[in-house]
Amino acid sequence: MTLLVCKKKGSKIEKKTKWWKLKKEECCEDLRQKLRQALGGQVVLPDDWETTAEVIRVTGRKVLGVSSGRRKQDKETWWWNEGVQDSIQRKTLAKKKWDMDRTEENRQEYKELQRRVKREVSKAKQEAYDELYTRGPANLDHLIKVGGLVVLEMWPITTMSS
Repeated sequence: MTLLVCKKKGSKIEKKTKWWKLKKEECCEDLRQKLRQALGGQVVLPDDWETTAEVIRVTGRKVLGVSSGRRKQDKETWWWNEGVQDSIQRKTLAKKKWDMDRTEENRQEYKELQRRVKREVSKAKQEAYDELYTRGPANLDHLIKVGGLVVLEMWPITTMSS
């Protein structure tokens, strides 16, 4: 059996207007005011729908903003265990504590937790990869179904029998 890994083709990046911001009342009211100004304060809309639609789109982009168009990348966390999650949470709380109260004691506590988390993450990741390599390709389908191996989900796999 031959395992081919094919690179996924990139999609076009398309920036989108953040229309979902209209759920906030202040954004909605701001857009209404700007639209009235852009349309010349008229109560009745112009007959030409194309012009009106373009004014709405342009004003929406200015008021609400535009997304970057890039996809949010998944973090590679399939190998995390309870210990790693707990230690990362403790480190995050220590960072917040240090941000609130900039003392040397809080800084030292945060730095120590940061070093400890690095070691734990490295150890957990190595154990997970060792287990993956020992189980081999026999368990590969199961890992993909469970939702692990983000790398393999991003890269389509084609199997060919020899």
